[in-house]
Amino acid sequence: MRGAEAEGASRRPNSDNWRFQSSDRTPDHSQSSTYSGSSAERNNKAAERGRNPVRTAARTIAGMIGSCLAPPELKTDYGAIDHEFKSSSVSSDTASESGGGRRSKKGIYSGSYNSTHGIEPGGFKFTMGEIFKATRNFSPSLKIGQGGFGTVYKGRLEDGAMVAIKRAKKSMYDKHLSVEFQSEIQTLARVEHLNLVRFYGYLEHDDEKIVVVEYVPNGTLREHLDCLNGNILDLAARLDIAIDVAHAVTYLHMYTDRPIIHRDIKSSNILLTENLRAKVADFGFAKLAPDSDSGATHISTQVKGTAGYLDPEYLKTYQLTEKSDVYSFGILLVELVSGRRPIEPKKEIKERITARWAMKKFTEGDAILTLDPVLTRNPATNLALEKILELSLQCLAPTRQTRPSMRRCAEILWSIRRDFRELSAPDFRSLSSHSQRGNIIREE
Repeated sequence: MRGAEAEGASRRPNSDNWRFQSSDRTPDHSQSSTYSGSSAERNNKAAERGRNPVRTAARTIAGMIGSCLAPPELKTDYGAIDHEFKSSSVSSDTASESGGGRRSKKGIYSGSYNSTHGIEPGGFKFTMGEIFKATRNFSPSLKIGQGGFGTVYKGRLEDGAMVAIKRAKKSMYDKHLSVEFQSEIQTLARVEHLNLVRFYGYLEHDDEKIVVVEYVPNGTLREHLDCLNGNILDLAARLDIAIDVAHAVTYLHMYTDRPIIHRDIKSSNILLTENLRAKVADFGFAKLAPDSDSGATHISTQVKGTAGYLDPEYLKTYQLTEKSDVYSFGILLVELVSGRRPIEPKKEIKERITARWAMKKFTEGDAILTLDPVLTRNPATNLALEKILELSLQCLAPTRQTRPSMRRCAEILWSIRRDFRELSAPDFRSLSSHSQRGNIIREE
């Protein structure tokens, strides 16, 4: 993020996303209880805010983004939600491991790549000839992205499958880039989930390092929030996207053979399909979490991530846990409802750190002022906004122990979406086609 500042980090100028690596940053070009929704409660919301334990706690910590207190968790019907996690992440032949209750990584994408190679994800090493053919010798017309790792091209395999081909910079003297390459291929080879980009394979030969992944045609979430394609994401679509991301990260934390911490959850790393299905991408910073059987509670590692999304506790202690992803997800939720980037250097000082500004407005009873101006205000939207910001406040708690798990975030978002749909029911059919995406039956 241009103009971003963080403790102990110096800047190397480039585009609008910054990555932290210990004392430097690498550029990246590519952020509860159920309400009844009754009119009486909405009309008396000022009094209700005074009794809300989250807002009461937050008011006592002026200027802080999070609060150490969280309201009691709602009781949710876990059946439908658990089915959602399992149906979109693991196949029917998965089995729990002893002690941890973790699932096998084998999932819905096994053998489903529609490729003449007949491979499972990550099992194929491409040749330079295939890469040259797929990208027409790395034609500039096929270039679709640029980042700290290198350049991304759109390509077509011999069987017609469209792919994204990430070509690393030739100057691999930068050991951080080499580590990112190894981390990405090792992580992608481990995961298979509907809301994660598919991994086709890779190439590592002489000074060439290439990763071949699924091509997702509809751009990034950040581009859609900026309305670069001319279309507006309505709140229903944004809720669906938030749930997709929560499912993906929950899968990484709970349903792989070993927990995986993404470390770079942000809007420019969330790709959208043509029907606005979200897919989490870019595993260059991913790290294996300690196994629950080992008794370890965290990993001590140098800080990596993107300014504005970084967990301040991780930044201070160098202790990484899954809750660092939860913090980043809290920033993302604020970004989804406000439309603003995590850091807005052109805003006045009190609004430059978007999450801090949004949490202050929320705790003061002015949540509606944080709503993206392109979104329509109505009772359903107003209620959903308050509940999403309440969840954000929990995710942004200053210590990891008081943040919810990603699974819990998904459960709360399901509840918010259910209430939003019920309040919107009279007008639900008139909502834009974007919000209709949530009704698609997940048959995969």
